[in-house]
Amino acid sequence: MGATGFASLLLLAAPAAYAEAPPPVFNWVGMYLGASLGAAFPLHGGERLQAGSGFGSPIYDLYPAGATRPGVTVGAQVGYNWQDGPWVWGFETDLSLLDGRRGPNGLFASSDAYAPGLPVYTLYPGSSANYFASIRGRVGFAYDRALLYLTGGVAAGGARGPATLTLGAGGPDAIFEAPWSQSSRMKYVFGAGFEYAFADNWSARAEYLFLNHSLNTQTFDNGAGYLYASRIRNENQILRFGLNYHFGAKNEIVAPLQYGGINGHGGNGASGESGENAPEFYSVHAQTTNVVQGYPRFRAAYDGPNSFPSGGKANFGSTTNIFLGLRLWEGGAVYLNPEIDQGYGLANSVGAASYVNGAVAKVGASAPYMRFQRYFLRQIIGLGGGDRGHDPDQGSRSEVLESTQNQISGKVDRDRIIITLGKFAVGDVFDDNVYAHDPTTGFMNFAFNTMGAFDYAADSWGYTHGLAVEWKQNWWTARGGVFQLSTVPNGLEIEPELFRQYMAVAEFEGRYDLFGQPGAIKFLGYGDNGNLSKMDDVVRYAYLTGEFPPRVDSFRKRAVKRGGGINVKQQLAPNLGFFLRASMADGRYETVDYTDVDRSVSFGLVGGGALWGRDHDEIGVAAAFSGLHGSRVRYFALGGTSVYIGDGALSYDGEKNLEAYYKVGFGRNFDATLDYQLLVNPGHNSARGPINVFGLRLRGAF
Repeated sequence: MGATGFASLLLLAAPAAYAEAPPPVFNWVGMYLGASLGAAFPLHGGERLQAGSGFGSPIYDLYPAGATRPGVTVGAQVGYNWQDGPWVWGFETDLSLLDGRRGPNGLFASSDAYAPGLPVYTLYPGSSANYFASIRGRVGFAYDRALLYLTGGVAAGGARGPATLTLGAGGPDAIFEAPWSQSSRMKYVFGAGFEYAFADNWSARAEYLFLNHSLNTQTFDNGAGYLYASRIRNENQILRFGLNYHFGAKNEIVAPLQYGGINGHGGNGASGESGENAPEFYSVHAQTTNVVQGYPRFRAAYDGPNSFPSGGKANFGSTTNIFLGLRLWEGGAVYLNPEIDQGYGLANSVGAASYVNGAVAKVGASAPYMRFQRYFLRQIIGLGGGDRGHDPDQGSRSEVLESTQNQISGKVDRDRIIITLGKFAVGDVFDDNVYAHDPTTGFMNFAFNTMGAFDYAADSWGYTHGLAVEWKQNWWTARGGVFQLSTVPNGLEIEPELFRQYMAVAEFEGRYDLFGQPGAIKFLGYGDNGNLSKMDDVVRYAYLTGEFPPRVDSFRKRAVKRGGGINVKQQLAPNLGFFLRASMADGRYETVDYTDVDRSVSFGLVGGGALWGRDHDEIGVAAAFSGLHGSRVRYFALGGTSVYIGDGALSYDGEKNLEAYYKVGFGRNFDATLDYQLLVNPGHNSARGPINVFGLRLRGAF
């Protein structure tokens, strides 16, 4: 288990300790929200562009004047505290502008030692990540209305943006371009502070932080074999002052209020009721998921750039999430999900068209890093509809609307409209299935957690900016949405310009009873509108130029990739259910953001442990069959690569996936899962495999 995951698990037991403490003078327990203002003081200001490949001597190094200086920092923070007597602990996440960190900009004179006597050069930096964010733990000692605390955790931000270096008057080989700076080390922050509660719900604080944004490395390349490297240690001392509003330990709303949680699914909790399902003002939840997967040596005629190495492999990955929600008004709430990722998916997340691990981030790193994966507003508009309804997808398939991740408990009309706007995952709203959807608790393979050919919009972590609208009536729900694609297929960045590259998606769901057992069927269609390569064009271009293997990015132009499918869930008996998905996409085009699958059928069974007297256990077994369009077969046969697959050659036969798992629950908050997957024709290639993948998943939540 990763260090970040272990630290998160330690917090899970905290509320029990708090419950035994006598009431303090000021109760620090509960969620708080605030703002801060201060100053940042950089510790390193020197600049050096080190001559690398092609130059052969340090006399070509460049020393531009630095533009780094002290600057203002201003931002916002939100957190949660527990308390036992005088001891207070909790977590906090924040986002702040960090002014003062700038790259060199303008015209500079070169050193007299520069050969062959270059007089000047210019540097033009692009926009940089002049901010810092963090997820930090806090522990402190309270006396009267004062709190002294220590804090520390994982940070983000501080990267330098793309830049251009021009030597002398320029020319074909005198212009050097650099992408965003990279850092392979952990970014972190630690410090201490003093906080004083000057009113019942208000506190002011002073805080010192040491912020390490690691070693930022940026490589300038002229495309002719000559390189410059910039390496800047980005460290700051921060002194800031803040003001926090504390919502208090009591989180229940006693006045009548109608409200729905994630996806607007309702329950039968009544306003004014007490307990964990009473209507809430805010919600705070967390989860850490740790997965180790491996496979032994397997038969393979060859290995390629995007293959599972045939000699065997094992990897560990960890994801830790915080789920924060705050009610703004009747029916409206805002949500924020910071996340810490560490480790790697199996074989660095390549090798299978339907990848084997959806529980950890595809973007692997040996050091933990953080991101704000979700931030969105959800508005529920009640339309009446008589009795308050329920949906078996929520509340562990119960009829009660629970307080859970990205869900604030409370009443909801059966007939309603749900609007979600912000950054979230397409799968948060579309293609849901209670029996196969969440890789942190159920099946881990991509083939079972969504339609295999649903090539939905997402960045490399699976999230994007978008708008979704749902209209839920007694027996049916209609959904529609529009989402931004990534800047390039499977890219790290979301398209910044609205509707320049986007996906439109629609879904209709009908609910029914079959032999007295509830079920539902969903019909989904989508279209990806962006700059995409048509695979036959890519293959023809390779033959015309003689450049092999073909490159999927060689012939991108405006196109629309369409697809769709059906999704069925059916309860067979209490605690036993069946699911089926079938989907197809226009395989003439490249993969946009999801799997390398053009047609797919998946189905399986899931049983709850109540069937054999273990309420928190679960067992599942599923199979999937997928295939490719002929134009993509020709592309991969010539050695092409895509998002997940590319063996350097292809003996085509559709990929087949089998997965079985048994989850052992240790109460409601902890579970361990043994997982087995069989991959036949991995990457749609009969020259490789089969592969036996074994996994262990550990999850803790509160």
